[in-house]
Amino acid sequence: MRRTHVVAGGSALVVALAACGGTGGGRDTGVVPVPGDPAGVTGSITVLTNRTDQVQDGTLKGYAAEFNKTYPKVRVEFQGLTDYEGDVRIRMNSKDYGDVLAIPNAVPTSQYPTFFAPLGTAADLSRTYEFTQATTVADKVYGIPNIVTANGFVYNKAVWRQAGVTDWPKTPAAFVEALKAIRARTAATPYYTNYKDAWPLTNWGNALGSPSCDAAANDRLTTTRQPWAAGQDLHVADTLLHDIVRDKLSEADPNTTNWENSKNLIATGKIGTMWLGSWAVVQMREAAKKAGRDPEDIGFMPFPAQAGGAFCTVLRPDYQYGINVNSRNKPAARAWIDWYVNRSGDAEKALSISGVKGRPLPSIFQPFESAGVRFVRISYAKYTQVLDIDKASEIGLNKPEYRQRIVDVARGAAPGDLNGVFKDLNGRWSEAQGTVGG
Repeated sequence: MRRTHVVAGGSALVVALAACGGTGGGRDTGVVPVPGDPAGVTGSITVLTNRTDQVQDGTLKGYAAEFNKTYPKVRVEFQGLTDYEGDVRIRMNSKDYGDVLAIPNAVPTSQYPTFFAPLGTAADLSRTYEFTQATTVADKVYGIPNIVTANGFVYNKAVWRQAGVTDWPKTPAAFVEALKAIRARTAATPYYTNYKDAWPLTNWGNALGSPSCDAAANDRLTTTRQPWAAGQDLHVADTLLHDIVRDKLSEADPNTTNWENSKNLIATGKIGTMWLGSWAVVQMREAAKKAGRDPEDIGFMPFPAQAGGAFCTVLRPDYQYGINVNSRNKPAARAWIDWYVNRSGDAEKALSISGVKGRPLPSIFQPFESAGVRFVRISYAKYTQVLDIDKASEIGLNKPEYRQRIVDVARGAAPGDLNGVFKDLNGRWSEAQGTVGG
């Protein structure tokens, strides 16, 4: 199982739904409130989910049983989709895309009113939930996150200790040197790209805001003419990826990587490090348990850069849950979202930051708090504009292709050099800004 999450600057993919002109059923102007009387809520709802593992192991069925203790007249069914983004995008060309679903990244924010029912006003829901700004259109909120994701390096602490590295690197150069120590002193592959599965490479875009410790880093893409110029966050992050591969600190053949197997590899110390969201930690620890290893050996560290003497870790919402505008059981759907996010405990079980404001941080962040790591909540004030520029540039900040190109250039499998790649990206972004009025 993998988790795909909303990424600041994510590309609005060219999909059929974007041109369907309202196949979703038209705009719903009525807010769907949380039902006041659970006994009066009836009907059957279908929940679309990317959590195929929770469908298969019965976790979601267990949640539904607990939900029914409060809402006994609602029947909840789940459909787990392995290719969640692709399958849901296709289904959204009809009216049949479940009652509750994680909003696909491909849907432009401006089209939320066409496909989803509003859950409440921004003023109201922003007091309770994180990142409502990301799904707000005309002061109405169309999606609520169950979890908030921090981004950093999942790493095997035993491997790093064996290499003699016990402190988190404070600069990209120090991080590369740490990986070199792993290569020299252990049998582990220092870093794993997950190149073949591709989607993990998109997480490098989530470093945006960490080197600069800037909550407005995503918004600034609308006016920054050259986001890959020296010193810019994207330059820092993409250069680090390039240098790791160039210095042969990653797997020998990126075309043979395997996401599911990577969990076992890092759990058993065969690889040392992967750049992922904090949601991945619990999966790697579960793999360690199955392999008879200490799950506490799986740690999480911030991006190797500091601002004002402190590490900064960017927080972003994971999938936001919305209601199909065509649903015939909107009150039941709204009841499920409210119960799942507020009462299921799913975020806590996943060692994730809750989408509900004021909940305590999970235990994996105790080292972050002890080290004084600053948590930066990335702004989505200009999210739609960033999407428009990205689409016009055809770069795809939320797609794996351009970072696969960086990996290929770094390992000599593609022509050119990193400076050439950055020059091309800067040129296309700058030109696209003029096209969309950025």
